Amino acid sequence: MKKEEKIVENISSQQLSDALSERYLSYAVSTIVSRALPDVRDGLKPVHRRILFSMLRQKLSPSAAFRKCATVVGDVLGHYHPHGDSSVYDAMVRLAQDFSVRYPLIDGQGNFGNIDGDPQAAYRYTESKMTQAAMLIMEGIDEDSVDMMPNFDGTTVEPTVMPGAFPNLLANGGMGIAVGMATNIPTHNVSEVCDALNLVVDKPDATTAQIMKKLVGPDFPTGGVLIDDFDTIVKIYDSGRGAFRIRAKWEVEELERGASQVVITEIPYGIIKSKLVEQIGALIDAKKLPLVEDIVDESTTDIRIVITPKNRNVPIDKMMAHLFAMTDLEYKFNMNFNVIDSHGAPRVMPIGDVLREFIAHQKNVLCRRTTWRLNNIAHRLEILGGLLVVYLNLDRVIEIIRNEDDPKSVLMAEFKLSEIQVESILNTRLRSLRKLEEMEIKREDAELRKEQKQLRELMESESAQNEQLKAWFNDIKQTYDKKTTLGRRRTTWAVQTEEIDVNPDEFIEKEPVTIIVSVAGWIRSAKGHLDLNNLDVKFKEGDELLTAFHAMSNDKINLFGSFGKMFTLSANDLPSARGFGESVRMMVDLGAEENIVSVFRLDTSTKYLVVSRHGNGFIVLGENCVAQTKTGKQIMNVDDKNPASLCIPVTGDTLAMSGSNDKLLIFKTAEIPEMSRGKGVILQKYNADRTYVLDAMFFNMSDGFGWTTGRGTTKLDDITPWVGKRASQGRTIPVGFPRSGKFNK
Repeated sequence: MKKEEKIVENISSQQLSDALSERYLSYAVSTIVSRALPDVRDGLKPVHRRILFSMLRQKLSPSAAFRKCATVVGDVLGHYHPHGDSSVYDAMVRLAQDFSVRYPLIDGQGNFGNIDGDPQAAYRYTESKMTQAAMLIMEGIDEDSVDMMPNFDGTTVEPTVMPGAFPNLLANGGMGIAVGMATNIPTHNVSEVCDALNLVVDKPDATTAQIMKKLVGPDFPTGGVLIDDFDTIVKIYDSGRGAFRIRAKWEVEELERGASQVVITEIPYGIIKSKLVEQIGALIDAKKLPLVEDIVDESTTDIRIVITPKNRNVPIDKMMAHLFAMTDLEYKFNMNFNVIDSHGAPRVMPIGDVLREFIAHQKNVLCRRTTWRLNNIAHRLEILGGLLVVYLNLDRVIEIIRNEDDPKSVLMAEFKLSEIQVESILNTRLRSLRKLEEMEIKREDAELRKEQKQLRELMESESAQNEQLKAWFNDIKQTYDKKTTLGRRRTTWAVQTEEIDVNPDEFIEKEPVTIIVSVAGWIRSAKGHLDLNNLDVKFKEGDELLTAFHAMSNDKINLFGSFGKMFTLSANDLPSARGFGESVRMMVDLGAEENIVSVFRLDTSTKYLVVSRHGNGFIVLGENCVAQTKTGKQIMNVDDKNPASLCIPVTGDTLAMSGSNDKLLIFKTAEIPEMSRGKGVILQKYNADRTYVLDAMFFNMSDGFGWTTGRGTTKLDDITPWVGKRASQGRTIPVGFPRSGKFNK
């Protein structure tokens, strides 16, 4: 009988929340460390490091011929980076774009995209090789300068970090979005970075202010003008976080007959030129840039965006200030110096820590390269000692080699040679023996011993190591000197000493208009001040005139809704009166069940009385009636049974109110409180179930009180019976008062 197999179950119990947190944490760490954030030591993400290492192994140096990018991408995928080909190629393309990185690490041939946002060609069409900056990043990689680790399948090795003599993190910056964190590092001028490094080498505790006197600030590949002051820049770099204000660089070109135009020659970093031109063009079409007539992109290899003012009298400075306020011609670069430190942990670093970490890495690389060289020198000196024995005893050595069965052991015993020396002697070709000269061997031996002594002194002296690091930095500075085309500073620093106060309304051409509003809520603007008593305008079927009034094109038009909200429109933005206009419900968030109480030209220096259906109200300042958004501004607190009913300007020292209860009440304006928002107080008392306010009118007591009808104006000789205190009911309306209850009809 077959023996039953014993089934062993190995099931562990674990809370789902714990399992999820552990796995998500592993994913997050992998994303942060192995994908999204650059290393502070070489400024590279793993994909960039693998691309450069692959190109080095393929011998794609600056002097080599170009090779298809497909070859590089394939090798990177096959040996180092088992991810999608687009992730590798996109990273490769960015390293070649001179508008994305300050010092390209890849020299591209073919279409690698452009500043207009056009995509690159497929990798089967483009070719590449490395630049001198990339070679500097990997200088000494074959001299045991950094640790190597197995690749993903263990078939080869790759560097954990590059030697990085070139300060790539600061020079080319970087951006990335990880899990729960992101990084956005600006580019800098290498010559200035080297000056800052030399300062920190000599003075490790240098303050951020001292460092920034050398480093100055960002130096973007697309240029632009940095307008922050020095103290702001120091504060940003001291914390590792902050925002720089970058403006486009512009100049004025004089034209014939006193006309002029503005030419944009540099744009802020990260802005796509074509989208910037489209943005400004759309604002011109929408009449949001009243001082600008047109914009034309005349760019070739250099940026040239031509902006034409509305006329020759336009103040160019104010036009540009408005453009900076409204468009991406001024852009905030949000710096976040979040990097992987030398211990493999992500953190936001101030500039001092970044420089010190880089210097510590370079010192470690220097010591490892020096140790590697010392070992090679020791090995060569040992070999030279054996070769000198051969030269002095050439005949005997040849005799031993020819006659002895085991020449190796005989040579070692007779001449007291080491195994390495004997192996070198036996591996020497016969034709090379004639080249052995005592003087040559001794010369090389002396030179190596001299170098060995210098290197040992270097290893023992920290000051000597510092001097060597400064020599490296100075060599890089000389290579990328500011006098060279690549090394010159592109982003200029021009602190905005006086901020131009820009009010968009003052740019609107001032001309008379007539605002026409229908009962259904359609609004339009007619040019000129039309005769309000004889308006020749048409309305949609079933619609009619609600109100019409005179205004200027730069005025603000306010709309007061029955839900107690104020909405503000610009007269200049209203549709033309050639058609039926446009529904205000499309322009502001006026509810479908909300009625229009009043539409008027807003005067911020005037006070307005707002009244609800059942006689509550208060006075609000005009400046508090401005709504900044389409959603409006809540002024009066109302409900369904007591909606807003009136909104009139305060024009006298006395208020008259009439209601559906056929009562008239007159009281002093001073009794009405001023509020910015609320329900208000009782102005005239009504029976809330049956009666409500019909109209209200301000007048000056010294001028007397009356009302206007189609027959003319009627004045009361004695208004004493109707004068009372606020919140009273009033007296029955006088004889002859309009049945509508309106004071002006």
